[in-house]
Amino acid sequence: MSKKKDKKPSMISTDKVVADNRKARFDYEFIEEFEAGIMLKGTEVKSLRLGHCNIVESYVGPKDGEIWIFNLNIPEYQQASPKLQHEPARPRKLLLHKREIDKLLGSVSRQGMTLVAKKIYFDSRGRVKLQIALAKGKKLHDKRETEKKRDWSKQKQRLLREKG
Repeated sequence: MSKKKDKKPSMISTDKVVADNRKARFDYEFIEEFEAGIMLKGTEVKSLRLGHCNIVESYVGPKDGEIWIFNLNIPEYQQASPKLQHEPARPRKLLLHKREIDKLLGSVSRQGMTLVAKKIYFDSRGRVKLQIALAKGKKLHDKRETEKKRDWSKQKQRLLREKG
């Protein structure tokens, strides 16, 4: 009989969403979604574990043939010493497969699409992941239509609650 090692329960919360870009759903029509890793420093990860992050003003774009996220604000980790601190809004490299990078760069340059950061979360292994989407900007009439659908669904739910 072989002895199996008991796996310790993970102390890391799995699939915890740190930041969500809800405004992007209203402004863009998502074509395809990708999951990317982010190159981070230790104090950045600790700050993310506390839930401190602002993704709304960030944007994803190419730089030197790679995909980077710019203006992602991860505040400094207060318990770290000043010399170990990171710069809060520095550009960070995204980790994607070469095929995915080529596909994204081609779509952005040829078809006039854009890359949007949707959310930052911890996966089941405790790694920080960024969900990005290849998206097309909505026109004003598309935004109005989305708003009408949302308002109608809220009204419908309210009516069903009152009747039932």
